[in-house]
Amino acid sequence: MKFQKKRAQTKQEIPTSSMPDIVFMLLLFFMVTTTLREVDVYVQYQLPQAEAIEKIENKRLVSYIWVGKSGRIQLEDAIVKVDEIQPIMYKKRQALPNVIVSLRIDKNSDMGIVTDIQQELRKADARRINYSAMVKE
Repeated sequence: MKFQKKRAQTKQEIPTSSMPDIVFMLLLFFMVTTTLREVDVYVQYQLPQAEAIEKIENKRLVSYIWVGKSGRIQLEDAIVKVDEIQPIMYKKRQALPNVIVSLRIDKNSDMGIVTDIQQELRKADARRINYSAMVKE
């Protein structure tokens, strides 16, 4: 007489009843935590190097101005001329009084362009200016 082993009757399936809840929670999590790129940079630039830099904590208050190798100026999503900076920044300053203007200027740019931009920012009363740089290695 041979003895037969009795096997337990268990289900081999994975329960999928809570799967929609898990998918929804993951979707919501990634929607809340993802930050989208706000501006496409059309200007080619290479930042100068600095010995010491300080990070800006609140990036929502920052408005960027890029100055490229060829002297092209980009403000937000548009290529602008120097005299167009003042009205744009004045409107931005009215909407956001604590706005910080971050200048991302190519290291080989002419200082005259930088001075002209500074003058336009003074006219717009945007006096909180940050100069972006890379850490010297």
